Amino acid sequence: MENKTIGFIGAGKMASAIIKGLLSSKTFDNKHVLAAEINEDSAKRASENFNITVLKEATEVIKASDIILIATKPFVVPELLESIKDVITKDKLIISIAAGITFEKIEKALGKDKRIIRVMPNTPALVESGMSAVCKNESANNEDLEIVKTIFSKIGKVITCQEKDIDAITGVSGSGPAFYYYIIDKIAKAGEKLGLDYQTALTLSAQTALGAAKMIQETGNTPQDLITAVTTPGGTTAEGNKVLNESNIDEILYETVKKTAEKSAIMSK
Repeated sequence: MENKTIGFIGAGKMASAIIKGLLSSKTFDNKHVLAAEINEDSAKRASENFNITVLKEATEVIKASDIILIATKPFVVPELLESIKDVITKDKLIISIAAGITFEKIEKALGKDKRIIRVMPNTPALVESGMSAVCKNESANNEDLEIVKTIFSKIGKVITCQEKDIDAITGVSGSGPAFYYYIIDKIAKAGEKLGLDYQTALTLSAQTALGAAKMIQETGNTPQDLITAVTTPGGTTAEGNKVLNESNIDEILYETVKKTAEKSAIMSK
């Protein structure tokens, strides 16, 4: 990506997280990062925090960029695509992180010959612990895909996928942080009911969730292997496992992810 310029359309929280990751990793320098942002507060914040050029006109950013990252709210995208279609040329790589905006919708506005990559990131990108899934349209090539994987690897982990899997991925990781926040909070409140102050219980719950996730990622063991390893027959963990196994928590979590995926599918249409 040497000497390439990346232009962000939108400079909100997610765009700022990506910009921060790219600059801190020296993947791009601040002279090769541009942004278009109509909100004055967001524009000022991005300009001051990252020392980058922030303009109001998206078309000006696009003209000066090799890689275009669309980071606006999904409802803004159709109007945005219509306004920029005349300056999107074949040599520009288009990245969209807008939920529910399919390749078909983007190609209808910009043309099927344009190189387009869709990304489903999530909000832990704000603390460089994001999970992103990337897929390409037929006009994009493997080199384009690798460029995008490199960009999003600066804010967390990245997997490749097919567009047909985006809705399920939204249910698991796109919206998933909210579900983990809920569980962490409920475990903390259980501790509070047992006599701990809430903040102490929340620290215990959150750090335990973080540690458990790292055990899965770094040991290569399955969740079931790790459950077995920490469970002594007749012990405390076994007693808690019994409650979980006798509940309908499996079905509740399945319905949670399923309903989220179904909503994502509806938004795409």
